[in-house]
Amino acid sequence: MIPTEPIGSIPRPQYLVDAHRAWSAGELPEEDFARACDQALDDTLRRFEQTGSPVVTDGEQAKSSFLTYPLEGAGFLAEGGPAIPFDDGHTRQLPVLAEGPFRFQKYADAYLRKAMARTGAAVKQAVIAPSALSLLYPQDELAAYPRQQFFADLVAEGVRDIRRCLDAGADSVQLDFTEARLSIKLDPSKELLRDFIRLNNCVIEQFAPEDRARIGVHVCPGGDQDSTHSLDVDYLDLLPELFALRAGRFYLQLASEPDRGRVLDIVRRVSYSNQRIFVGVTDPISSSVETPEEVCERVLEAADYLPVERLGTCDDCGFSPFADDESTSRDTAFAKIHARVEGTRLAASKLGA
Repeated sequence: MIPTEPIGSIPRPQYLVDAHRAWSAGELPEEDFARACDQALDDTLRRFEQTGSPVVTDGEQAKSSFLTYPLEGAGFLAEGGPAIPFDDGHTRQLPVLAEGPFRFQKYADAYLRKAMARTGAAVKQAVIAPSALSLLYPQDELAAYPRQQFFADLVAEGVRDIRRCLDAGADSVQLDFTEARLSIKLDPSKELLRDFIRLNNCVIEQFAPEDRARIGVHVCPGGDQDSTHSLDVDYLDLLPELFALRAGRFYLQLASEPDRGRVLDIVRRVSYSNQRIFVGVTDPISSSVETPEEVCERVLEAADYLPVERLGTCDDCGFSPFADDESTSRDTAFAKIHARVEGTRLAASKLGA
């Protein structure tokens, strides 16, 4: 079979959206919030199984966002970090590091273990790329906590986050590197992108080759409240640099690209034979639900450029990377996932995979 996987987040049910807001405001006890998260997790896994998904996630139901889960409850942060602007005008602002040392407050295997205890399906786990968390360090050096020490601590924590997930039995671990494309918009010289890639490789390269085969990288132009932050950045500017990452899997947004064939031709030319390419075949930002036949055609198109043994499919992005994002319904998300699973199976049959 051609492997097919979700990226990560699933829209939360309304009761959980409300619980996230109340808990964040200090208006809901921790045990009540945990109960709501567990209820949503059970429903998420049940609905994943109904789609026939061979690989599932916890849907990030308990995360405040794909980006900030290691920071929840941290006492070393302050307000006023960098803001990420989206094309519709809204922004997401990060905190800023006020003091050291930098440590994760929560590791992703906590979410993974809960999901694995509730399903017999293979479970993948998304983690935040160290490059994203590097943005927490202020522009001015902290006198008592030098930048280089922060980077050393950040790499150590990134390795620990991935290692704990692999050791817990994750089918794969996906680094969310959504700032890759955005970095070119911020710095067209691509020096920022190269710095990000070097930093992420400092983490990935600490794993044995057999582990790196289970470590993937997801890139996209952002997807929040039905808007993106860097769709106008040409993939040609990103992809030749991206495949310098030592990961074994790459999850690429593709369904929403206006010229998929051009992107696939670039991937064919610049990726390496030991890298499996998961192409996005469903667009979480679009309210239109793809049919299995449409997904099948997208897989067959990708197979014109890549050997089927290197090919996989995924959604373009998570459906709700931030807990307050209500732009897509759960029903729509799972309908798209079902189309992805069935369309991939149909294509595999046609290709004799």
